[in-house]
Amino acid sequence: MLDLRRIRTEPDAVKAALARRGDDGSSVDEVLRLDADRRARAGERDDLRARVNAISKEVGALFRDGKKDEAAGLQAESKAAGEREKQLDAEVTTLDAELRDRLLRMPNLPSPDAPDGASEADNPVLRTEGYDPDAYGEHQRVPHWDIGAELGWLDPDAAGRISGAMFSMYRGPGARLLRAMVQLSLDRNGDAYEEIRPPTLVRTDTMVSTGHLPKFEDEAYHMERDDLWAIPTAEVPLTSLGRDQILDEADLPLRFMAYTSCYRREAGSAGRDTRGVLRSHEFDKVELLAYAANAEQAIACQEDVLARSESILADLGLAYRVVDLCTGDLGNSAARTWDVEAYAPGCDMWLEVSSVSWFSDYQARRANIRFRPAGGGSPEVIHTVNGSAMGWPRTWAAVVETHRQPDGTIRVPKVLQPYMGGVEVIGRR
Repeated sequence: MLDLRRIRTEPDAVKAALARRGDDGSSVDEVLRLDADRRARAGERDDLRARVNAISKEVGALFRDGKKDEAAGLQAESKAAGEREKQLDAEVTTLDAELRDRLLRMPNLPSPDAPDGASEADNPVLRTEGYDPDAYGEHQRVPHWDIGAELGWLDPDAAGRISGAMFSMYRGPGARLLRAMVQLSLDRNGDAYEEIRPPTLVRTDTMVSTGHLPKFEDEAYHMERDDLWAIPTAEVPLTSLGRDQILDEADLPLRFMAYTSCYRREAGSAGRDTRGVLRSHEFDKVELLAYAANAEQAIACQEDVLARSESILADLGLAYRVVDLCTGDLGNSAARTWDVEAYAPGCDMWLEVSSVSWFSDYQARRANIRFRPAGGGSPEVIHTVNGSAMGWPRTWAAVVETHRQPDGTIRVPKVLQPYMGGVEVIGRR
């Protein structure tokens, strides 16, 4: 969340930054109103609390001096003050909750380097690699859902019988290809990122820490009986590894990676990219995440994640592009985001396969993750960075379509062959 002290001291600057996201500034005004009201009532409560304590001492002295009538009068005053103090304390508690809720719903301030814009149509493409629209043959212009049906690699009917619509089932070589991609990603990033296998069910405060709650409650799967949430991305548990802890600056940056299944309701997506594996309620992803001490270190981590994602796509033989998300398309928690999109010739679509974001101290403030400066001083809030090493279903689709051969078989990219038992070509299950 945003720093309340900054909202108090720099309200116009905060409003100007949020205006780049299309915010009219009313959220800042509401936070300031609640904060002023809360502080006023807390001050009155504390004054009354001090008065009650003082009266208690006076009453004791009066009783010792035999002045019972004066003591009785002060006791009546103390009782009235105590009742008002309790009322104010309850009001402060209510205002605390309202203020926190408003702060949790406010988006992050965009980086000055994020391009301005109103929607994804305004996102500039930073670069495009390996794309030549005339280089694809007709055999590559077949969508992966047709390839999956032809080769027996995708079984949507079985997935539907077992789990319902918008779930995927991979079979035979198709399942092995997916697993090979995941292992490639883990092996490629194990040099610098500690592998974690986190729980995929998390508590409410874990979801709040990344900004997925309360704003995106309708997109998440919630098990009410246990008050646990199915993670939409491994970013959620990885961010909370250091929750409520104070780290040492000398240990930063810290880097983690995790392979998990991810779960999203995809509310409102009916009819949008729902064929094949492009949009599913459950999908596999390898996530990279870093804790950094400051913006400079965090941006270096963001660039590292981006480079690693690009390297894998290049080695898979895929055309891809890097898109700089404009302020109107940034995620609620992000200060700056680069999306990596792989080209799938069968769908004739650019598919987002990695989203690499710097969150400044927005998430860590929610999660209460701080570090001790090496030079001394009070603990400071860390910065977080995360990105998909690869979102595999869409990458799988791009690989299958790009490397389809005229006879309908799929040539395995060389980088994946060691994970496929040395097989160079795969076909029908």
